[in-house]
Amino acid sequence: MNDGQLLRYARHLLLDEIGIEGQERLLAARALVVGAGGLGSPVALYLAAAGVGEIVLADHDTVDLTNLQRQIAHTQASVGTPKVTSAQSAMLALNPEARVRTLPVRLQDDALLREEVTAADVVIDCTDNFAIRVLLNRVCFALGTPLVSGAAIRFEGQVSVFDPAEPASPCYACLFPESADDVQEVSCATMGVFSPLVGIVGSTQAAEALKLLSGAGQTLTGRLLRVDALRMEWRAVNVMRDPACPVCGHRAMPG
Repeated sequence: MNDGQLLRYARHLLLDEIGIEGQERLLAARALVVGAGGLGSPVALYLAAAGVGEIVLADHDTVDLTNLQRQIAHTQASVGTPKVTSAQSAMLALNPEARVRTLPVRLQDDALLREEVTAADVVIDCTDNFAIRVLLNRVCFALGTPLVSGAAIRFEGQVSVFDPAEPASPCYACLFPESADDVQEVSCATMGVFSPLVGIVGSTQAAEALKLLSGAGQTLTGRLLRVDALRMEWRAVNVMRDPACPVCGHRAMPG
């Protein structure tokens, strides 16, 4: 690290759990953030502020006036522009040293997705599309890349980490089966969402990603953290791998 970086990241360096070695790991890391909306905004901003070496931001959408109630990476002046471009500008304004690569596409192409996940040290799922979540989970598990998953609707949110490097870790499909008949697509446009909730959930996702990259603390692997913002109640639920899961069930159970 140079003198400017030592000053910029000084508050991380003071933390024994991160320190110089952990910050250097962050500076050398690459994160893939899928979604630059309500969840992706705080994730992208905190990863940039924390000094993650390269951040790849994928989103096909453009900024709409209705987004501004909660998507804090965007401004009134960004309306009509690609979300990845708007978020990139906010990230660079916060940390000019940040390296941000934008993908203004819906990340459904298998070859492109595999290429990006292969290059990433962590993937943060900030989407609101079940099909994309399923695809991300399959590719992340196949390539051994940890996945930080978050969701928020109305006043309720949840976060978990699915880490193929941990033998006992479930995958997203263990909790939400791909073939589940009762999975319904829900949208902020029809259900509404409490503005700070996406900040709470997205910030938690950012914290989990930074812990994975720096090696600090214990992640949410094997736990699903739920928040009810209407009552401001938190609950952590232990989750187990499903031996019959079509995605990860073929792994030998830890003895």
